[in-house]
Amino acid sequence: MQALMVVLAGLVAGVINAVVGAGTLLTYPVLVGLGVPAVAANATNTLGLALGGGVSSTWTYRRLWWPRRAELAGAVVAVGLGAVVGAILVVRLPQRYFEAVVPWLILAAVGVVMAAPLVKRWHERPRLARGGLAPWSIPLGVYGGYFGAASGVMYLAALSWLYDQDLQVCNAAKTLLILVANATAAVVFLLSGMVVGSYALLLGISTLVGGYLGGHGAQRLPQTWLRGAVVVIGLAAAAYTGLR
Repeated sequence: MQALMVVLAGLVAGVINAVVGAGTLLTYPVLVGLGVPAVAANATNTLGLALGGGVSSTWTYRRLWWPRRAELAGAVVAVGLGAVVGAILVVRLPQRYFEAVVPWLILAAVGVVMAAPLVKRWHERPRLARGGLAPWSIPLGVYGGYFGAASGVMYLAALSWLYDQDLQVCNAAKTLLILVANATAAVVFLLSGMVVGSYALLLGISTLVGGYLGGHGAQRLPQTWLRGAVVVIGLAAAAYTGLR
């Protein structure tokens, strides 16, 4: 039953990550609910998402980001460096700090998901923001390496202002950058011995399938349904982790 719960959570999270970018709000509380300590749950979740959904969703969007890989190179490096910093903070700081801040990070992530429709309005307005994408990618990478829930929506906001006005093109770049952040942080977590290997493998396989489905078909679903589900799950997760 525990394995089934992880697999089902991974499947749904893979789809959500490809379409909205908040699957961690589902998989993290499931791992914590199964008794995995908060820091280990975060590390396991990060590796699982990188192994599975991150790879498959990035692959399905390759035709949109590969031709502009040179333009994204600086952001990729910046995200990777930021993710290393975020992951080191998780490893070095006492677990009680992480446990104390996670409910607030989840609530902030829920707020970002609820505000996601504003991204579309932003990209329809004249571009007021100017400058390179790389400087904005550093703090996003730090957040992604530390926890990362709903970072996809944050990336979409930045990308729609600084990269392209087509949200599909921005979503493609988002999947690449989140893959880099998760994979980089996962290396730090693996070296620290914080990953629960069996759960990470199950998440990797299930999010691989979910990310593939999300990249190809889930975009046809009303995003308000997915967004509503993420908000409900996120509020429940914040309450659970806070009370815990």
